[in-house]
Amino acid sequence: MTQHHETPADAGVATDAPEPVITETVAPTAPEAPAEPADDPAEVAQPVAPELTFADFDVHPDIVASLADHGIVTPFPIQAMTLPVALSGHDIIGQAKTGTGKTLGFGVPILNRVIVPGDDAFESLARPGKPQALAVAPTRELAVQVASDLERAGRKRGVRVLTVYGGRAYEPQIEALKNGVEVVVGTPGRLIDLAKQGHLDLSQARTVVLDEADEMLDLGFLPDVETLMSLTPASRQTMLFSATMPGAIVALARRYMSQPTHIRAMGDDTENAHTVKAVEQFVYRAHAMDKVEMLSRMLQANGRGLTIIFSRTKRTAAKVSDELVERGFAAAAIHGDLGQGAREQALRAFRNGKVDILVATDVAARGIDVENVTHVINYQCPEDEKTYLHRIGRTARAGNTGVAVTFVDWDDLHRWALINKTLDLGIPEPQETYSSSDHLYSDLDIPTDARGRLRRSEQKLAGLGAEEIEDLGETGKRHGKSGAGSGRGDRGDRGGDRGDRGGDRGRSRSDRGRGDAVPTGSSDSGESSTSADGDENRPRRSRNRRRTRGAGAAAAGAAGATGGEESSAATDGGSDGPETGSRPPRRRRRGGAGRGAAGRGEAAPATSAAE
Repeated sequence: MTQHHETPADAGVATDAPEPVITETVAPTAPEAPAEPADDPAEVAQPVAPELTFADFDVHPDIVASLADHGIVTPFPIQAMTLPVALSGHDIIGQAKTGTGKTLGFGVPILNRVIVPGDDAFESLARPGKPQALAVAPTRELAVQVASDLERAGRKRGVRVLTVYGGRAYEPQIEALKNGVEVVVGTPGRLIDLAKQGHLDLSQARTVVLDEADEMLDLGFLPDVETLMSLTPASRQTMLFSATMPGAIVALARRYMSQPTHIRAMGDDTENAHTVKAVEQFVYRAHAMDKVEMLSRMLQANGRGLTIIFSRTKRTAAKVSDELVERGFAAAAIHGDLGQGAREQALRAFRNGKVDILVATDVAARGIDVENVTHVINYQCPEDEKTYLHRIGRTARAGNTGVAVTFVDWDDLHRWALINKTLDLGIPEPQETYSSSDHLYSDLDIPTDARGRLRRSEQKLAGLGAEEIEDLGETGKRHGKSGAGSGRGDRGDRGGDRGDRGGDRGRSRSDRGRGDAVPTGSSDSGESSTSADGDENRPRRSRNRRRTRGAGAAAAGAAGATGGEESSAATDGGSDGPETGSRPPRRRRRGGAGRGAAGRGEAAPATSAAE
């Protein structure tokens, strides 16, 4: 246990060499308990190395105190190896398994190097308040997690940390940048947007961190990362952290890093070179129609804590979550089709203990660092070995143990064979398993009386509905929900205006009808001249309107003036009232004649009045 803590000092000196230095450790990635006292004096001295704390490094006392307030005193191996090199200002390539504490490996050096408003040198900065450090993450959840760790470690020192990612409103982020921040953590897309708009100034960023660089490569973010790197000073300190190191990441490091120190913490020879030893892995060949039944029984295993279920598709995640809720389990889903508010609601409910099952796509395979996740279940076989590693890496974090279960369909046997061969898991043929299989109960310590539904007496969690959705001012939802609502309101107002105008037109027609009926003598010449001037336009307009809604208005306005309206509708100004009143029934029976009369502008008002 003493050797891996002494290695970083040598690594820090080696950074002056022209070639990259590879620093490896033979210690397990998870911290071990101190050895029990022995009679041999040499063995008694062994527990000294695990007592190495953050205070033993050249770290600001406020940062050490903030970490101690949260019970973080002793660094993990990757942290102990990284801190001396990073604190000296050298570039670093850090490679370690997921869940081994890489965040504080670069977070503590960032917080230690920035100058906060309370420091004497703050006013002497070239541009006070501009970001002095940039951390780039591939997913929103990972960005939130990294920013949360940095805020927790830098709270007593007063370091201002801003999280920048899509799905949230621009205005709060722009306002925070105007007020001044020391550290910016974000995803590439929103960072570039703010930089192009002139709100994000990276000219003072002396430290740049690329977290989970291999995931950025998989998501196609490397061009965006290069754009961000070009906006930072050439004299920056660059730290790159990743669980795997593909060739494209190595090329990126060679281009943007200066004599980097390559630090690896990959475990000893007795441990699998890829997976954490503390994860107990089970692989079952399952039928698609029986998976939910198997899940329901596995979720009733003794000692099960928080559980994450991974699926390949968004639709499957939503479906599995709904079925588990229907069976009495406190489950929530998180996938790309949800708005950012709903995604963060599910994560908060999961962290706060209101739900203990999170059904997620691979968007949650990185960045979810929740304590006491005891089980990870792959509802569908992962696409490749990297996805498998990051999925099961959500459990057995920071020295804990965990269980990983993978369902393999018959169609995915070839995919699993490749994963098993690459990772050397020793499970080439998954055992055919059903919800009634005895070995399922024995492997996972499931009570024999467990059934497909959770008993009401065991349904004790509040559920997702107990967690409120935070109003994030989401750019997508604003136009999709509130924006649509306001649009409908506008349309409703416009529709009301149209209705008012239509009503005015209806009243004007009836008013015109009543006005024409009152002056029996002089209105004849005026009406005939009007019909003569507008014979082609006015009848067509009145015919269309009276067929739909004009008849009711005309009938309502003609309750006491039937004879007057009949006389105004007739072509002969000297016709008698009774004579005209006897004509509508005959024309209504003939049908075609009535329409023809209305087309000529003769008897349509009389017909509507009679109706």
